[in-house]
Amino acid sequence: MTRIHAVLRSFALLLRLRGLNQCSYPWKRRCSALFAPWGPRWITGLLIFLLLGLTQLSMGCGSQPSEMGEAHPSQAVETIENKGSDTMVNLALAWAETYMQLHPEVRISVTGGGSGTGIAAMINGTVDIANASRRMKPKEIEAAKANGITPVEFVVARDAIAVVVHPSNPVEGLTLQQISDIYTGKITNWKEVGGEDRPIVLLSRESNSGTYMYFLEQVVRLGDKESDLLFSPDTLLMPSSEGISAEVRQNPNAIGYDGLGYVTPDQKVLAIARDEAGPYVLPSVETVNDGSYPIARPLYMYTAGQPTGHIKEYLDWILTDGQTLVLQLGFVPLKK
Repeated sequence: MTRIHAVLRSFALLLRLRGLNQCSYPWKRRCSALFAPWGPRWITGLLIFLLLGLTQLSMGCGSQPSEMGEAHPSQAVETIENKGSDTMVNLALAWAETYMQLHPEVRISVTGGGSGTGIAAMINGTVDIANASRRMKPKEIEAAKANGITPVEFVVARDAIAVVVHPSNPVEGLTLQQISDIYTGKITNWKEVGGEDRPIVLLSRESNSGTYMYFLEQVVRLGDKESDLLFSPDTLLMPSSEGISAEVRQNPNAIGYDGLGYVTPDQKVLAIARDEAGPYVLPSVETVNDGSYPIARPLYMYTAGQPTGHIKEYLDWILTDGQTLVLQLGFVPLKK
């Protein structure tokens, strides 16, 4: 306000000076001598300049918090950093965008990078919530505790992992054992599982992906914790779900796997059986809920200790009203 008063005083002074034509003797000679070099146009221009300056100052003051300390409506009061699973990133973005519309005082930043990346960021204290498509490993929990952090786990949705091939591939289904043999390099030709005489091209997510770890432990190793089986060295590691989709779409010999929510119409989803006796089951919300589809898993969020404040409110919303978005994005909502 002090700056505005200064402009007003200057403006008033110039208004008085502008009326110098009415100067009376003996001041008239002094006035004429003082302002003769300026001319009336110069003074008029200066008046306009001061008026514009006054307008800008008043606008600037209007955008400041009031004396009562009320924040500008667009100012975020709380920021939540959320990072991790690429499988979950679209779901996490949908949750964040919807929640911010309901709660404009909260700003939520969502990034991917993989489950391992998100968990590491949570352990290091750089994010508030880590997204993971697998459970934390014992060594990760130990690292967190070494940093004075006790991770708290939340199951926020469920997911089916679909095994996908090119639409022209005549194979309709595989057993878990056949998939394991394919990904370890024991089976290398589609004719060995009822397909054409073509080499199998293996596609996988990268090792920092929670989907990679789950598939390795539950499919390649068939859930055997003592197994040391690994992906074949011929496996092509893809940096994203989109990378797997693109390669399967253009390569008739490819086989890949990904979360059901990322399957596109130009991919063929295989039915999976636990063993040769069957049944062969396609992934869906129903088959995940009834337990008949064998490659299904929970999706997690982790916090550094019990959440409070806006973080707790956000997680509470995800576990209740936010579940409506889970189904829309091809995932499986939590059972009520």
